[in-house]
Amino acid sequence: MHDLTLLQLFNEDIAAARRLLELIEAEYQALGARDLPRLEVLLGEKQPLLALLGEHGQQRSRIMQELQLSADRAGLEALAARSAQGAELLARGDELAALLEQCQAANLRNGRIVRTGQASVRSVLGILRGGDTPTLYDSRGGTARTTLQRPLSQA
Repeated sequence: MHDLTLLQLFNEDIAAARRLLELIEAEYQALGARDLPRLEVLLGEKQPLLALLGEHGQQRSRIMQELQLSADRAGLEALAARSAQGAELLARGDELAALLEQCQAANLRNGRIVRTGQASVRSVLGILRGGDTPTLYDSRGGTARTTLQRPLSQA
């Protein structure tokens, strides 16, 4: 009975993880194009999938605890050894784990792009405000730092 429930959760989560991976890839494209309205839509589509995956993960953990098994690959192998659907459980568990790893890697890539963009915006704003001016040379040939801060409206 528990093995069938786990199998159903795996199948639902595999579909959700595939869709999430598609959305993360679309997010990558939108980040490259700086398409903020599209990013907002994608975020709205990602949130329910993430909630579903989290909820199902908790359900799988509870089921494994009820069976007095660990909620990892070793626990799944122990359950598979005593289940008629053992091979399918392992295959679906591995498929879900691989999809989630792909989602995580793609999400980390997107996060790096966001952080790079934020750093660029901070740098440009600093220059416009006069705080992060490049090093300039003074009349004696030495380097001089301009420390004049000015509001953005006067940049």
